[in-house]
Amino acid sequence: MSLPDLEARQPAPEPLRHPEKAARPDQPSPRKPPWIRVKAPTSPEYQATRRLMRDLKLNTVCEEAACPNIGECWKDKHATVMILGAVCTRACTFCNVATGRPDQLDPHEPARVGEAVAALGLNHIVVTSVDRDDLDDGGAGHFARTIAAIRAAAPATTIEVLVPDFLRKDGAIEMVVAAKPDVLNHNLETVPRLYGEVRPGARYFHSLRLLDQAKRLDATIFTKSGLMVGLGEARAEVLQVMDDLREAQVDFLTIGQYLQPTLKHHPIAGFVTPQEFEGYRRQALGKGFLMVSASPLTRSSYHAGEDFAELKAARAAALAARA
Repeated sequence: MSLPDLEARQPAPEPLRHPEKAARPDQPSPRKPPWIRVKAPTSPEYQATRRLMRDLKLNTVCEEAACPNIGECWKDKHATVMILGAVCTRACTFCNVATGRPDQLDPHEPARVGEAVAALGLNHIVVTSVDRDDLDDGGAGHFARTIAAIRAAAPATTIEVLVPDFLRKDGAIEMVVAAKPDVLNHNLETVPRLYGEVRPGARYFHSLRLLDQAKRLDATIFTKSGLMVGLGEARAEVLQVMDDLREAQVDFLTIGQYLQPTLKHHPIAGFVTPQEFEGYRRQALGKGFLMVSASPLTRSSYHAGEDFAELKAARAAALAARA
């Protein structure tokens, strides 16, 4: 067999998941402390949830972002669906989602998400996405159609959306809010000083305004945001972000430990202890958040269903106290 024939039979090489990071020097990752370790997912329920996602051709941020809680959440049939494809147009240095040129939108994806929610029998679903700077509306219309599809397939399910920043996408946040999700989440991720190296392409004050605008458009929607710590931020900077979020009337704050997906990603500057997380939680509650989840393994959608029930109860108690 000739060399050209052999070459023709070779499978095409897998595209680089993070081509923009390929030339970066390796950043050694420190050994994880005991409180950050989790068990590998092996339960039958995990496997069943995985099969359902494959059968319906759905992406999940649980897998794409290498979430450490995937075994626990999927055992309980809680998966965070990631719409708008699996390739992001941004290149954040903390994120494990693939970057590059995304595929065309799948018009049938919203219906499949609704089917998955109904099949899993979920009381609460979190829907997130990649960034789609290539789309005129940043994917806002697709979010709205997905919310509508879930309402049709599972009317009793409450819906939480974790949206991108819709930078330079006029009318996008209005479109999502008009679809009436129960919770609108947009993560600030880190402190303003670190945006240039951690979240290039995003703007801290734009993200803050997005959250403020969502609450002004519909005060009944719960708003939520999240931070990672261990990226090199100072405690005073985290407390200032809390103040900024409260000024934007954000209801719910999550704070978790940054974990380095690969040696090419942003290095871990340090591990925050459980005691320090508890300190952040107390500080945030003192600043007026209705609810705060702060722990090493906290992620935006971790225990989201239980948290939503507590969030509604906290609002009801706050309104009763004012009466």
